[in-house]
Amino acid sequence: MRRSILALAALMACFMAGLSAAAAQEPAWPNRPVKLILPLGAGSGTDTIARLFGERLSARWGKPVVVENRPGGDGIVAITSFLSANDDHTLLFTATSAFTGHPYLHDKMPYDPQALVPAARVADTLVVVAVPESLGVTTLKQLVDMARAEPGKLNAASITGLLDLVFNGFLKSENLEIAKVPYRDPVQALNDLAEGRIQVLVTSITIVRAQVQAGRVRMIALTNSKPSTIAPNIPSVVEAGFPDLGVDGLVGFFTTRNTPASVRQKIADDVRAVVVADPQITERLAAAGQVVNPGSPQEFAAAIRAQMERADAVGKLLGIKPGQP
Repeated sequence: MRRSILALAALMACFMAGLSAAAAQEPAWPNRPVKLILPLGAGSGTDTIARLFGERLSARWGKPVVVENRPGGDGIVAITSFLSANDDHTLLFTATSAFTGHPYLHDKMPYDPQALVPAARVADTLVVVAVPESLGVTTLKQLVDMARAEPGKLNAASITGLLDLVFNGFLKSENLEIAKVPYRDPVQALNDLAEGRIQVLVTSITIVRAQVQAGRVRMIALTNSKPSTIAPNIPSVVEAGFPDLGVDGLVGFFTTRNTPASVRQKIADDVRAVVVADPQITERLAAAGQVVNPGSPQEFAAAIRAQMERADAVGKLLGIKPGQP
């Protein structure tokens, strides 16, 4: 018996030594500059968060973090660029609404959604329904009543992913006719909204805030499921009586499938450490219309699954079958 125990102990010692050797051979991450690819342009809420966390993580990692904006193509330009890099030092940083609606907006998917692996949830974006002040509308109900009274007269921006899909579902459920005008970037759509050339824009609060303060744009509803002190006077779409327009904004980091799980966990841990180490992060993100909400790869994945179920429900309402890669 004693010989068996000694043999087992020796075997375990060899096993642990092997693990230690393997760990020692695995290079530290990151060991070179990290690139963050974004599907939106400079000035968007996602861009603001990416640059803030990029700066903090660069200091923590001791390596440069470079932000690369790749707007356009319904977010697909950035996603395909990220996947084609096939590099664990190239990350996708995005609001998940940029892609969770893609299977229902494209007959043929240009990429495999399963190739986007959640690494770290960072924040929740506040998403608003905005109209030009010149429209004379102050509530979501007034907007619906106007669209119903004059079918086809109003125009809405069509931009990316899930927000566009959910808005289409809202039009269907309310039997409304509002023309859609395509844009590459919500920042571009905002200028037309302020001028009254389009009448509806569903986007992050960050995009519209300056024009709201200038008195040219009005926010009439918040699509998020939870109220926020950042926008205390804006009713949610649920409070306004139109839950079909509800959608939450989730923002975070993604890696490819060949990235080790340990790297994803490190990114999540370091994001949380950055938030804990700098209480001003919460205030700075609030100023950008973001609610800090760091989470593990597993927590982020669960939130994305719930959002994809939302997309699936809207797809069924619209009678759309999901496209395949």
